[in-house]
Amino acid sequence: MDHKPIYLDYCSTTPVDPHVLEEMLPYFTDHFGNSSSKTHSYGWLAEEAVELASSRMGSLLEVNTNEVVFTSGATESVNLAIKGVLQLYHTKGRHIISAKTEHRAVLDCLEWAEKNGAEVSWLSVSKDGKIDLEELSDAIRKDTILVALMWANNETGVIHPMAKIGKICREAGVLLFSDATQAVGKIEVLPKSSMVDLVAFSAHKFYGPKGVGGLYVSSNNPRVKLSPQIHGGGHQSNLRSGTLNVAGIVGMGKAAEVAKQSMLGEAQRLKKLRNLLELSVLKYIPESKIFGDTQNRLPHVTNIGFHHIRSSDLLGKICSKIATSSGSACSSGTGKPSHVLQNMGIEKEWAETAVRFSLGSLTGEEDIRQTINILVESCAELRKNNPVWNMIFGE
Repeated sequence: MDHKPIYLDYCSTTPVDPHVLEEMLPYFTDHFGNSSSKTHSYGWLAEEAVELASSRMGSLLEVNTNEVVFTSGATESVNLAIKGVLQLYHTKGRHIISAKTEHRAVLDCLEWAEKNGAEVSWLSVSKDGKIDLEELSDAIRKDTILVALMWANNETGVIHPMAKIGKICREAGVLLFSDATQAVGKIEVLPKSSMVDLVAFSAHKFYGPKGVGGLYVSSNNPRVKLSPQIHGGGHQSNLRSGTLNVAGIVGMGKAAEVAKQSMLGEAQRLKKLRNLLELSVLKYIPESKIFGDTQNRLPHVTNIGFHHIRSSDLLGKICSKIATSSGSACSSGTGKPSHVLQNMGIEKEWAETAVRFSLGSLTGEEDIRQTINILVESCAELRKNNPVWNMIFGE
């Protein structure tokens, strides 16, 4: 390949920030100690590095450092939150509330929960990806122990009103868990002021390394307890056993520090570029549409449908020039329409055409203008060979 494609798949993963990499490198070589080693300086240095990372992560989320549990990533955090609550609070009840537009990590955990005696109530989702707060309130029962709703959707970018959801759950005495993987480091995610009790996140979504993430666990008002899912040493207050990935944790801490400094300005920059992409597509490519609420969403994400062009065909045509996807990287390659769009009530003929574009730190205006030109040309060529398109719109 002579040149790299324009990268517009930042919801899938992000490049490690150079400042993050620089801070991580010594912990692979000079400072390689185990943070659990209490008898020498190698361990002490590692422990200090973990404490600094906890402080930085806590600063980004505006939570206490002892409320951050380090994991291998968001999927593990989701498992710890959902299974940990279900197993510890089962004497109170086994009822959970969620929505079918959640990430597969949450859906798969809830399917496991149902097989293990839990009852899950699924909230309906509107065509623009929003839940009905009144329906949520009505769904809460005496035996409800958990509401699981993502902070921002990984395919459409739609942001749930977490503070309003948190208020409903807090008044009902029900724990609230949010998969904030796509939101942390991109927009303000403030669990305490939003009354969210458990929050999952992953470093590689905000310019940190892969293989490390975390779970915010409220320590007071309410004090949340979890049944650990990994046993063997009682690390991290017995919530998650195992030797800490010090280098990865250092990287995530630095990424959190960088995000806190640059997040709001970067959000405005990317929003302008995202809007340029959308307006141009809608203007120059007939029969295209945006999926999801265009008011309350992440600033760097858009999900666009191109009628009568299967997303797999378009992605195959542009993949040497543009790197993007039809939705979640965890579900790519299935050949099935997005479960998110289907559960939003988007017609199958449109859901099969959806392509997600997500912008990031390396995206510039020239990238977007090139992307627009490539999309206009590619869509025209694909439709020219489409008999249905020619029958309806042909000259």
